[in-house]
Amino acid sequence: MRVITNTALVMLGLGVMLSSCSKKEQSQKTGMAYNDRTNGGYLRFRQTHPTPGPGLVPIEGGTFVLGGSADQDITYEYNNVRRRVTVPSFYMDETEVSNQDWLDYLHWINITFPNDQELYYNALPDTLVWRRPLSYNEPYVDNYLRHPAFQDYPVVGVTWDQAQDYCVWRTDRTNENILRERGNLVAWKDKAGKQGQGNASAGAGADQPFNTDIYLNGQYRGQGIDGKKMIPDLNPNAKNTGTGKNGRAVRPVRMEDGVLKQGYRLPSEAEWEYAALALAGNTQFENINDGKIYPWNGLGVRSPKSKTRGLILANFKRGSGDNAGVGGGLNDKADITAPVRSYEPNDFGLYNMAGNVNEWVADTYRQTSFEEVDDFNPFRGNEFSNKRLSDPSKGLYAKDKYGRPIKDPARSNKKLKYSEMLAMQQGGQAANQQQGANGNNGQAGASTPQTKDPLAGKAYTADFRGFNDTVNTALYGTTTLVNNHSKVYKGGSWNDMAYWLNPAARRFMDQDESSAEVGFRCAMTMVGAPEIHPQGKPHLPVKKAKNFKAR
Repeated sequence: MRVITNTALVMLGLGVMLSSCSKKEQSQKTGMAYNDRTNGGYLRFRQTHPTPGPGLVPIEGGTFVLGGSADQDITYEYNNVRRRVTVPSFYMDETEVSNQDWLDYLHWINITFPNDQELYYNALPDTLVWRRPLSYNEPYVDNYLRHPAFQDYPVVGVTWDQAQDYCVWRTDRTNENILRERGNLVAWKDKAGKQGQGNASAGAGADQPFNTDIYLNGQYRGQGIDGKKMIPDLNPNAKNTGTGKNGRAVRPVRMEDGVLKQGYRLPSEAEWEYAALALAGNTQFENINDGKIYPWNGLGVRSPKSKTRGLILANFKRGSGDNAGVGGGLNDKADITAPVRSYEPNDFGLYNMAGNVNEWVADTYRQTSFEEVDDFNPFRGNEFSNKRLSDPSKGLYAKDKYGRPIKDPARSNKKLKYSEMLAMQQGGQAANQQQGANGNNGQAGASTPQTKDPLAGKAYTADFRGFNDTVNTALYGTTTLVNNHSKVYKGGSWNDMAYWLNPAARRFMDQDESSAEVGFRCAMTMVGAPEIHPQGKPHLPVKKAKNFKAR
C-alpha cells in the first residue's frame, strides 16, 4: 500500500512573495520594521516549505541500516557491511529518465547551439551498447533512442558524466520556466517573438542561455531579459530603472524568495538504497513491522495478491536464457527494458527501483565505503569547488562559452579574509588562463592540485573521493580496477538475475563507460523541515515571535 503520496505533502505554495500584512513585521533584536523602503528596506521573506520540482516525489528521511537488506554476500566482496545511518528528507524522480526526456535535452542543445556539433555529439547516448558479437541487436541500435515506440522506455547508453550534465541542464530549464511563467523573466511568447531580431531590439545578452547561478549573481539582466512582473526593490541604493510600477526600481528573484528550485542531481548511494526499500510503508511509531529484501514486501519476486497472483513484480532475467517467459504467457511482459511506469510502485511511489535498468548514483566506489562514511547523510565523492571570478572586486563570475560559471577546485577549507580571497583570485588568473590554453576549462574534477591553505599554512586538496583510504591511492587503477572514476550503480536490470534486485547490492563502472543495462534518475535536496506528513501526529508547539512594540 502506498503511504507516501504527493497529495499529502504539506506545502505553502509555489509563488512566494515578500510578507505583506496590515501591520509590518519587526526585527526581534532591533525593533525595526521589515519590508519598509523608508528605513532602508530590511527584508523578511515569507517562510515556506517548497514543493518538489517536476517529476519528483517527496521522500521522508530517517534512520535505516545501510546494507541491511542483503541476506547474503554471494559475490564475497564484503562491500556492503551493515551500518546504521540517517538520510535527510529529499525528493526523487518517480521514474527513470526516459528516451523522450533525453530527446528533449538533445532538442534544446540543437536549437540553442545549432552550430556546435561537438556539444550535441557529446550529449548523444552510445546506442552501440546494444551490439553483441553473437546477438542480432542492430534494430535496437537504430531504433531504441528515437523511435516513438520506445519513447517511454528508460534511456540507456548514458555515462555518469552525461547524467551529471543532464542534471545541470534540467535545473536551469526548470528554473527558467518558473521565472518566465511568473513574469520575472520575459515570457516565452515574447522571447520567441524577439529571437532573430538581434541585440539592438532584444538587448545584449538576451540570447545567452539561462543559468541559475549566473542569474542569482545578478549577471542575467537587461532589455529583452527582465520580465513585466519583476519584484520591487526596497533597497534605497537600487538604481531606478523605470521598469517597475510608478517607475520604481525592481530586482530579479533571489534565493531568499523561495521561488527557485534546488539543483537536480544524482542521488547518493544511501539515498537511493533508502528510497528503494521504502520502509516507511512498514513503519508505525518508529517500529518497523517487517523488513524487506526487495522494494516490495515478501521474500519472493511474484505478486501474492489475488488479482495478480503469480505475476512477476519487476523486469529482470528469471534464469539463463529466460528474459521474458514463454510466448502466450510472458512472465514480466518485457524482453529488454519496459516503459518507465511499468509494474507497481513501491511505498514511496517510485517505479522500477528494482529491475528494468540499473541506475547510476553519485558515489565514487570503494569497497569499504559503508564502514568509513559519516553516519549522517553518508556520501563518498566530494570534489569541492569554487566559482571562478572574472572580476573579484565586483564579484562577477567567469563564464564558459555556454554561459555557465567556470568552477575551479577549492583552495581552502575555511573562509578567507577578503584580502586573501582577492590575492588568491588575482594570483590564480594567470594559472587559469594557462589551463584554458591547455584545454582545461576549469570545471571541477578536471584537475585537483594541492594548494597551500593560507589560513592553515599546509597543503590542501579539494578532492575527497579517496578520503580515509587505508592504502596508497596510487595503487587504485593500477593494481585494481577501482579508481576515482569508478562510480556506483544499483538496482538490477532486465538482463540481471534476481540477486541484483536487492537494494543493498552494489556494483561499479568507470564514469566514462555506458551500458544497455544502466540508466539513471534524478534527485533534489529538500530544504527546511524534514517531516512531510505531520497530520494526526503529536507535536510540541513552535511559537511564533511576537512583534516588538516601541515605547
